[in-house]
Amino acid sequence: MSVGIQVGVTPGADCQYLTDQTEQLAVVMSPEYHQRERYGALLAAGFRRSGHLIYRPHCPSCQACQALRVDVDHYRPSKSQKRHRSQLKRLTMHVSDQLDDHWFELYDRYITARHSEGNMYPAKRQDFLDFIHSDWLTPRFIHLYQNEEQRSRLIAVAVIDVVDDGLSALYTFFDPQHRFSLGRVSIQAQLQLAKSMQLPWLYLGYQIDACAAMRYKADYYPHQRFINQQWRAFSWPVIPQ
Repeated sequence: MSVGIQVGVTPGADCQYLTDQTEQLAVVMSPEYHQRERYGALLAAGFRRSGHLIYRPHCPSCQACQALRVDVDHYRPSKSQKRHRSQLKRLTMHVSDQLDDHWFELYDRYITARHSEGNMYPAKRQDFLDFIHSDWLTPRFIHLYQNEEQRSRLIAVAVIDVVDDGLSALYTFFDPQHRFSLGRVSIQAQLQLAKSMQLPWLYLGYQIDACAAMRYKADYYPHQRFINQQWRAFSWPVIPQ
C-alpha cells in the first residue's frame, strides 16, 4: 500500500464472485484523497469508486481480482467488437453530467432481469443514487437511444468517471430484452468518448478469470492488468493464462 494513504479493512464476507472465497476490501480513509484530482492516482494503483467510497480488494487468500485498463489509442476491435461498433452507429448517443430521474425504471428492469440473485435486488432508488453519486466527484453519463418512428427510446446508460488519464467505467445498465449486446456496445461508446477526449485509458474495473460473468473485460486488446503492484501489458492476440 502506498505510503501516506490511510486505509481501513472491511470484515471478511462471502465472495460474491467466487465460491469458497472470503472477500475483504481496503477502503481509503485519508480525506485528502477524496477529490477528483487525486482519484486518478488511486485508479492507477488498482482502486475503484463506489459512491463516495474508494476501495480495492484486500482478500487474505486470493488475488483473482485484477484491475484492467484498455489502451485507447492502440485498441483494435475483434470481429465481434466490430459488430458492436456497428450497432453503436445505429443508435443515438448523448453525454451529460445530470442524472435523469426517469432512468431508474430502466435500472430496475435491468437489475430484476440480470441480478435478481445478487445484493442489488430489489432495486431501490436511494441505493441507486448512493451507488452512483459522490460528494467529491461528479460522474458523467453516456445514454444510448433507439430511434423508433416518432420518438427515441432509452435503451442503455453507462455511468463513468473522468480523470486526467482516462475514463473509469463505474456501472452500465440497459434494456435486458434488446437484441443488441448493449453492455459491449456501451464499452464501444466509452472507448469512442475516451478517444475523442484524447484520454489514453479506459478503466473497466476488475477482471476475474475464474468468473464467467467478469471475464469479458480481457477481450479488449491491448490492455493492462494491475498485478503485484504494477501494470502488466497484454497484447492481441496473446490470451492471458
